[in-house]
Formats: sequence, structure tokens, C-alpha cells
Amino acid sequence: MPRGNAAQTKVHYQGKDEDFVIYVDSAKAVQDWKGDRSIPLAQVVSGFKIFVTHKHGAQSVGDAASHATLENEFGTKNEDECMIKILEGGSVQETESGERQGPKNDSMGSRSAH
Repeated sequence: MPRGNAAQTKVHYQGKDEDFVIYVDSAKAVQDWKGDRSIPLAQVVSGFKIFVTHKHGAQSVGDAASHATLENEFGTKNEDECMIKILEGGSVQETESGERQGPKNDSMGSRSAH
């Protein structure tokens, strides 16, 4: 996962019962893969993990998809086959992660009053 000011690209697939998200290297990598299926998934997908958002949309924090959830939606629990279906039918979304906000040092070291 990128840290501060790094682009984050994911593919969101809206299923019957769940929304699925996978993280990819770039939108260009997905387009190249769609044009040339000989490109290995490892050069497109950024980590072989499928997330579900529990119908909270693409911006929601996701949980790992269970084999039962994959089986219900895609008819298989093979994650590679499910990723291919998500890449084919999903929408690519790019976001820029801002720098982390919030307190940097709550105690303020030795400067805090005791």
C-alpha cells in the first residue's frame, strides 16, 4: 500500500450481494492486460488479495473476501479466476493518498506540563 502522496489504483466490481475491490499497479497496466491477455496477472495486480466492502462502495475499508463469498458471486473460489472477472467487469479508480494528518507527537516530549 502506498504511503502519503502516492497514487493508489484499484478496480471496483459491483456484484449481486457484495462490492469487490482489488488493488492494481496502474490503470495503464489494466488496459494493457485487457488488450493482451498473455501479460501475467502478477504484472497487473498489486497483491493477490480480493476485498469486500459489504455494499459500502469503493471508498470503504474492505475485509478479505471469503471463499464462500467468492463462490456465491463468481461460481468459483479460485482467486485468480475471480480476479480476472473483476478486472474484466470492474471499473478502474485512481486516487491520490494525501499526507497523513493528525498529531505527530501527542506528548510533545519533554515540553508538556506535568
